[in-house]
Amino acid sequence: MGKYSTDKKQEIRKEEIVSACEKLYKKMSFKEITLKEISKETSFTRPSIYNYFQTKEEIFLALLGEEYRKWGKFLEDNLSGEINPTAEGFADFIARSLSDREQLLKLLSINYYEMEENSRLERLTEFKCVFNKTFEVIKKLLHLYFKGITEKEEESFLFAFFPFMFGIYPYTHVTKKQTMAMEKAGMQFTTRTVEGIIKDFIIKYFK
Repeated sequence: MGKYSTDKKQEIRKEEIVSACEKLYKKMSFKEITLKEISKETSFTRPSIYNYFQTKEEIFLALLGEEYRKWGKFLEDNLSGEINPTAEGFADFIARSLSDREQLLKLLSINYYEMEENSRLERLTEFKCVFNKTFEVIKKLLHLYFKGITEKEEESFLFAFFPFMFGIYPYTHVTKKQTMAMEKAGMQFTTRTVEGIIKDFIIKYFK
C-alpha cells in the first residue's frame, strides 16, 4: 500500500511538472523556458524537480510523449469506424486526426534530436514506448485502408511520413516576422492548413 501510494504521488508530481511546461510553452519559446520558470508554475521548488527530471529536455520529451499518447488514442478509438479504403480516405482521416494536435506538431518542430540526446535512457525509453504504440496504430490503419499492402510498402510510408511531420508546423504557422522577411526576400509563399498539407502529401505519396 505504501509503495503504491508513493508511486502514485510521483506520477502526480511528474504530471504537474509536465503540465507546467505545457502551460509555459503556449506563451514562451523552448529556448526561454528553464527549470526555474517551470518550478514557478508548480507547487514545489526547482531542486525538487530534479527528483523527477534532470533536464528541461526530459520534461519536453515527456510532454511530447503525452501528445503522441493522445493522438494514438484518437486513432485507436476510431479503428473500428466506417472507412473509405482509398488513399483519399486515409489522407482525410490522418489529416483530421492531426488538425487539432497543434501542440504535437509544434513540439516536433523544435530540436527533436537534442530532446532525446539530453534525456536519460530511462526517460527516453518511456517516450519510445509511447511512440511505438502510436507507430503500431498507424500500421493497423494502413492495413485497413490498403488491403494487401506489403511490409516494404508499409515501412516506406512510415519512414516518409513521420519525418515529414517535423516540418508541418513551420509551414502552417508562419509568424509576422517570417512573412515580412519572405516579402523582403522576394519569396512567394502561400500559407497552408494542417489538413491541406497532410492530404496533399499522403495522396501524392500513394499515387
